[in-house]
Amino acid sequence: MGKETILVVDDEEDLLELVRFHLSREGYEVFCAETGEDAWRQIKTHHVDLLVIDLMLPGIDGLELTRKLKNDSQTRQIPVVMLSAKGEEVDIVTGLELGADDYVTKPFSPRVLIARVRAVFRRRAAPVAPDDEIIHIHGLHIDRGRRSLSIGDQTVDLTYTEFQVLAFLAGRPGWVFTRSQIVDAVRGDDYPVTDRSVDVQIVGLRKKLGDKGNLIETVRGVGYRFTERAG
Repeated sequence: MGKETILVVDDEEDLLELVRFHLSREGYEVFCAETGEDAWRQIKTHHVDLLVIDLMLPGIDGLELTRKLKNDSQTRQIPVVMLSAKGEEVDIVTGLELGADDYVTKPFSPRVLIARVRAVFRRRAAPVAPDDEIIHIHGLHIDRGRRSLSIGDQTVDLTYTEFQVLAFLAGRPGWVFTRSQIVDAVRGDDYPVTDRSVDVQIVGLRKKLGDKGNLIETVRGVGYRFTERAG
């Protein structure tokens, strides 16, 4: 395990200590803050590799803190994992659209949080496929330059938008994307992609992918992701 530095922001002291204990045991250097204001001061005075931020904070809440991070050129590259209570799907979507990398719902298992943190670091270290690169993943052969998909020796006929959605999701396996993020990524001048039409594209994609259709996972209340590991 590396020596990455993590700042955990939550106003529950017991939870802070729990998270600090488990992350420290995994080899991370962990700082804690109980308010958004204190977290912002620490971010500006310490090197931070990742933040774990509770949405419900006194003063500057988790969404506003994430917004400040992503609007500052010195901090916008710091990955964020959000902690949220059940029923805050709207806030989760807002956080992801602001640039958060993942979320964990309270109450949570420390093992789940650690796995999510590891996944964020792993994804951040992985190169993003350029527009002309070929993606080989879980038996799919996605040629971004030729805009073609094959599974084994079978070519799969996709529409322009279906291909754009697939290449976007498969280029960042494990990342959760909201419908709005997918729209922004694949919108073309010749096709008016909307939030609702993203669902239609996903349905069509899954049908054409056949047995591979379950590689595109629905994240309830949030959006979609391409699985990191095939089952």
